[in-house]
Amino acid sequence: MFVWIMVLSSLFTFVGVATAGPITFNSALPVSEGVGILRSQLKLIRKTGDVTSQKRDLTVTAVPLVLAYGLSSKLALFGVVANVNKLMDTTMGGERIRRKTKGLGDSKLFARYTVYQVDSPGDTFRIAPFIGIKIPSGRYDKQDAFGLIPRPLQSGSGSWDPFVGIAITRQTLDWEFDVATSYQANTKAYDFKFGDEARLDGSFQYRILPHSLENIGVPSFIYAVLESNLIWNGKNKLAGATNVDSGGTTWNLVPGLQYVTSRYVLETAVLIPVKQQLNGTTLETDLVWTTGFRWNF
Repeated sequence: MFVWIMVLSSLFTFVGVATAGPITFNSALPVSEGVGILRSQLKLIRKTGDVTSQKRDLTVTAVPLVLAYGLSSKLALFGVVANVNKLMDTTMGGERIRRKTKGLGDSKLFARYTVYQVDSPGDTFRIAPFIGIKIPSGRYDKQDAFGLIPRPLQSGSGSWDPFVGIAITRQTLDWEFDVATSYQANTKAYDFKFGDEARLDGSFQYRILPHSLENIGVPSFIYAVLESNLIWNGKNKLAGATNVDSGGTTWNLVPGLQYVTSRYVLETAVLIPVKQQLNGTTLETDLVWTTGFRWNF
């Protein structure tokens, strides 16, 4: 048993093999020196329950791609881009209409540097701040038969938005815990400004299969995952006027599963809104389903 602990400790701590990692946030993904990670997910978001006469129903389908690379044992670079499809059914002039956009969304680039790390057999702990920028690669000016589509329904924001944060990870042979906090300062673009965003994310992954590390052959594991997202969004502004029907605070719990092999991870999770304290007539989230894979190369 001691031999297996030493071998698996070396694999998971020092070599670029796949490990569990969080599902709903990227800042704590483990990246070893000289190793690349390609991650792709499918996200389905449903928001309904509009109490106004518009009776808005929103469906968002997003396919984010994440590319990460370990420049050194301490410095990792990340790039995120997504294809986004937004569809809203609403009532206008007494008639039910559909407004939609699709295409490339905004992108993100960020760097993460490990400032503190302690390794021991079967155990590692690290603290890593990160800094980055959101790039306006998506369209923000699409129109349809009813005119200019509202900015929150556009696939892009039109603004360059910096963000900073810090990620903390504790990983053992049986479980992993990740926590990350971040703040994104959204800037004004073409008379519109999205509210700033602050996040506190946590993820706990526990190996449920195999129960023992003895005689496991080629390593493959199943992890049960439970994540928490606490998100605050400021109010949007148009031409300097604050939109009182925007922004607010949400708290979500996200149970999920991960199948982890030496080079890839398959994952799925369902977001459950626990508390949504939103401003005005902002739509509440009913469901977010995420599924995808991660490949180390």
